[in-house]
Amino acid sequence: MQTVVIFGAASGLGAAMVEYFHDQGLQVIAVARDPSKNPRLAELKLQSLSCDATIQSQVEQTVSSLPKEAWVISTMGSYRADVPVDYIGHRYLINALETHGIKRFLLVTSLGCGDSWQYLSERSKQGFGAAAREKSLAESWLQTSTLDYTILRPGGLKDGDITHTGQLSQHQEVHGLIHRKEVARLTHELLNTEQSLGQIYQCIDPKLSW
Repeated sequence: MQTVVIFGAASGLGAAMVEYFHDQGLQVIAVARDPSKNPRLAELKLQSLSCDATIQSQVEQTVSSLPKEAWVISTMGSYRADVPVDYIGHRYLINALETHGIKRFLLVTSLGCGDSWQYLSERSKQGFGAAAREKSLAESWLQTSTLDYTILRPGGLKDGDITHTGQLSQHQEVHGLIHRKEVARLTHELLNTEQSLGQIYQCIDPKLSW
């Protein structure tokens, strides 16, 4: 049975990932600074690990306990400038994965990161530009690592069911929304294909509107 490790499992997209991969019958290991914030982890009887990704020793200890063949997904992020998880946390995680020989890693960032920064509106840059820049640094750190990586940049995230209408794209300007569970479905699709190795994708659902 494939093991999926989800960093950021206590809330938001990470919590949706937990539900999705559990429903698919995969073995889920949930990692969060405070796993108790997601009561579903206990209800589903999942293995949960507490890890503050901004503390290097905790990241290294957590990663050392993971199966070598696991798929690792990170949805970690913060809009608070005093919680440097977007870059520093991911830098620690990427380094630890390399050290412990865990190869497959999918990093979820957002539209506006990396070369898609040019497409962000000035309002968006004012609102979450700092976080996008930190995530962009994490992308660069990952791209120069030895990991078998994929980067996924979703649009605006909403709660809702899987729609099967989310679209992956590359190298073009896109804007829009997508359900968190649909991002999880697309993540599973990317992890299942070797063509996604070393690639950056964006995803939105054209059926959703603001």
